Amino acid sequence: MNQDKKIIFSGIQPSGNLTLGNYLGAIINWLPLQDEYNCIYSIVDLHALTVRQVPAELRKRTRSLLALYIACGLDPEKCILFVQSHNSAHAELAWILNCFTYMGELNRMTQFKEKAQRHSDNINAGLFTYPVLMAADILLYQTDLVPVGDDQRQHLEITRDIAQRFNNIYGDVFKIPEAYISKVGARIMSLQQPEKKMSKSDENPNAYINLLDPPDVIIRKFKRAVTDSEAVIRYDVDKKPGISNLMNIYSSITGKSFEDIEKEFEGKGYGDFKLAVAEVVAETLKPIQDKHKELMANKDYLDEIMKEGAQRAERLSYKTLRKVYRKVGLVPKVF
Repeated sequence: MNQDKKIIFSGIQPSGNLTLGNYLGAIINWLPLQDEYNCIYSIVDLHALTVRQVPAELRKRTRSLLALYIACGLDPEKCILFVQSHNSAHAELAWILNCFTYMGELNRMTQFKEKAQRHSDNINAGLFTYPVLMAADILLYQTDLVPVGDDQRQHLEITRDIAQRFNNIYGDVFKIPEAYISKVGARIMSLQQPEKKMSKSDENPNAYINLLDPPDVIIRKFKRAVTDSEAVIRYDVDKKPGISNLMNIYSSITGKSFEDIEKEFEGKGYGDFKLAVAEVVAETLKPIQDKHKELMANKDYLDEIMKEGAQRAERLSYKTLRKVYRKVGLVPKVF
């Protein structure tokens, strides 16, 4: 890695196909970062275990997500792509950081409360300590910047708190990470409940666009998107959240300003606009889908990327882990 470049870390769970929200809100903004920063992107499969998984499906989704990363434009030559569970340093550091994290801090985590409501039959300790594993993911690599949306700010804050607490006791062990927030397309909302973020875990499949949805499904979902009764294409998040969300999607893909979009569709109905958004999304996703299909047929290539990525990640992370072990008083390995 280039020592003169800052380090960026981010991870996505293999808990389902990536959505248009993941692509426009995160991945599309990661692409130019590959040349500006040392980028580390992980498939955080350990996080996925907080919800019961079908093993064969989890393995398939993990490979599929790696293929999607590459199909979307992440270059294994420019950044580190790896599967979280392939680097045991994540779990090892998470246990130590658990011992420096307070119950009260974890109790305040909004995402735990929301997930506990959705999965009331499986409120496990992993779900509760999820933010500590996330902190370990970030701190292992002496990360400078973490791309986050508004809903992830709380996780980054507790990561910073844990790191500062550890540093106050043992000296400057961890770099204190900062948020990297993209200005455009940072928050793509649900097509059915535009006041909520688009999520692959939404129970309503019409609420999100999967990156692997075929064109007819994309068009059907956009046609069903919730709007309002005014029938005027105008950006107003408070009064017109549905249309504003569609404009945000259209703007993120085409690069057109909201003012330009309003002029382009002046006098036209919501049906015309929904179709235009659907078509530009389908056109954008087609080459990604084609590349993903090609990669999924090449198991050996994906295996090699996973192997090389894990080895590179291990080399970086164990520098930090060894220092942490020494600081807390663990006897170093002599074998």
